[in-house]
Amino acid sequence: MADADIAAAAQRLAQGGLVAFPTETVYGLGADAENPEAVARIYAAKGRPATHPVIVHVAPQADLRHWASEVPPEAERLIAAFWPGPLTLILKRRPGIGEAVSGGQDSIGIRCPSHPVAQALLAAFAALKPGGQGGVAAPSANTFGHVSPTQAGHVRSEFPNEVAAGMPVLDGGAAEVGIESTILDLSRLDQGAGPVLLRPGHISAAQLAQVLGVPVRRPDAAAPRASGTLKAHYAPRTPLALLDEAAWAQLTQQGLPPGRSALVTYGWHADLPGLDCHRVPADPARYAQALYATLRDLDTQGYARIWVQAPPADPAWDAVNDRIGRAAAAFSLDTAGLAG
Repeated sequence: MADADIAAAAQRLAQGGLVAFPTETVYGLGADAENPEAVARIYAAKGRPATHPVIVHVAPQADLRHWASEVPPEAERLIAAFWPGPLTLILKRRPGIGEAVSGGQDSIGIRCPSHPVAQALLAAFAALKPGGQGGVAAPSANTFGHVSPTQAGHVRSEFPNEVAAGMPVLDGGAAEVGIESTILDLSRLDQGAGPVLLRPGHISAAQLAQVLGVPVRRPDAAAPRASGTLKAHYAPRTPLALLDEAAWAQLTQQGLPPGRSALVTYGWHADLPGLDCHRVPADPARYAQALYATLRDLDTQGYARIWVQAPPADPAWDAVNDRIGRAAAAFSLDTAGLAG
């Protein structure tokens, strides 16, 4: 990526415009996190509900106290262990930081991505801001609820009007991780809530617990809202359903519903009329890396439905199960009767 492209993208952010850029997780749709009008452009482009917060991306040298009113020791330990990397920390928002990025909450999500293009953009943008403390608010660069983009081409196809209007799309190749960051809430430690895992990701609950010295908890009713945690999310436009072993056996015995179907599988074998098998790796990290690109590709092929072999119910697969479960929740395919 040319330095001139990075500099031009940073200038566009400083002027209140949108920029799409790669991270190690997925591509983000970014705006100046301290410019409410610019952040509103993200929400408008995505069709994102105003109450659904976005994550602020910062450069490695950023002072988190510019964004958070408190940075607890637990956060410092996690930053030392996992930043730059695919971990978002939810902290108490500093009063001087507007509510636009937090969906009106008193918390804020912050992460420092490891992708070199993202780091270069964040550093160039911060250099344009007073005190060198700029941050880029950036949810995934897709329309709200749709499959996240892991390649620059995905972004261009998702936002043709914005690209035609001059929005830069910085191309950093295919995303290495392939699914969104782990989100950990540390904003309520003083209330006894403990560290709460709001969204699983490449960094596992076990890894977080090892650094913190305590287990991470499941979300409770008082947990803050966070990116990508709605029940239905990450969905292709083609109807999708999960199949367990029993449903798969029934499907192979009675035949498919009408229409051409795709099966995403890491272990099943089938030769059924009207069914195309698409194999993905049986390793959870490699599966995650391939998942969104696979779903986006299948979305373009005119299938009536996408069947997905349910991943193992194992902690190593938590992040993949989270994404696939939310994608399936966007549809109501009858997997019990396999009526489609």
